[in-house]
Amino acid sequence: MITGHGGNKRKLAEKLGCALEEIIDMSSNLNPLGPPEIIESFICENVMKIRSLPEPDAASMRAGFARCHGMDENRVVAGNGTTWFIYILPFALGSKKALIAGPTYSDYRDACFMYHTDVEHCLATPENGFQPKADAISRLAAKADTVFLCNPDNPTGALMSKDKIEYLLKKHQSTLFIVDESYLPFVENAEDLSFVSETGYENLIVLSSMSKIYRIPGLRTGFLTGDPKIVEKIMAFYQPWSVNALAQAVIEHIFDHPEAIEPFFKKTRAYIRAERQRFMESLRGVSGLELFDSTTCFILARLKDGLSSGEFCERIGQHRVLIRDCSNFMGLSDQYVRFSLKKRDANEHLSALVRKALGHE
Repeated sequence: MITGHGGNKRKLAEKLGCALEEIIDMSSNLNPLGPPEIIESFICENVMKIRSLPEPDAASMRAGFARCHGMDENRVVAGNGTTWFIYILPFALGSKKALIAGPTYSDYRDACFMYHTDVEHCLATPENGFQPKADAISRLAAKADTVFLCNPDNPTGALMSKDKIEYLLKKHQSTLFIVDESYLPFVENAEDLSFVSETGYENLIVLSSMSKIYRIPGLRTGFLTGDPKIVEKIMAFYQPWSVNALAQAVIEHIFDHPEAIEPFFKKTRAYIRAERQRFMESLRGVSGLELFDSTTCFILARLKDGLSSGEFCERIGQHRVLIRDCSNFMGLSDQYVRFSLKKRDANEHLSALVRKALGHE
């Protein structure tokens, strides 16, 4: 799906007749503290990398990821962002019936539709804070050959515990589970929750994004990990030079300097936790708005009193702030919007605009 994503600053700038740089983008789920200095300086010093062809299979980039996570390279594929993987998986795997746990990222559904894969949704509800229910997923997984699970989920921010996912993996060993961990690096104790290094499940694929946590979405980089037999299937549809030369060099540089990355993760998680709590407290008790608990860098909100998400986004957008209209997420409606946390001054500004848009000056 080309349309319907966050981050379209240009469209809002053209509508308002202002410069692109004047738009505050609080619709895209990116690390407000990124990129780390070692990445920005490396990019500036290595732009000439674009003069040469990249490795056709991004082998060095893949080796760095495998080394960082203590696994064999034959369990890893490096790609042009996690969405790139999402759009080749139904075809490469030959998926006939997919289950999507939601509300969630619409590209899982669109990728399945592209290859005529039948789709069923298992939708969590606002009554329990959109927490996914393993038993409900299990009942439907029995009829599917592929399951998509975003953890933590986008746009709800809900996190499914590791033991519940393990329960599903063990109970449905003939069903392939695709666990998208794009936003897990923002979560406390993410390393204990991740399935990236879990090598005991032949029915598991894990997607890992570099774009969000490092704030380098323009480079388009991500990884897929899984059983070697699954990786072999994916590589059969792999196009040469899928990851550009500069992106490959940047990711290799990241994995060559773990001593700089670990403190960056720690600082990011502490910052997100504090800003999320501060932002939610600033809007607690405001009539016309319900905020849902989140484990990551964005917050889902439900509008009340008849105000639609389109009208609400319009009111916020008039002040050159872009937020995410969630009406196109399966399982949500035009009552829902998403706020992506940024630097404190931007978060405070958005909080004030939300109050104003709801009639609380």
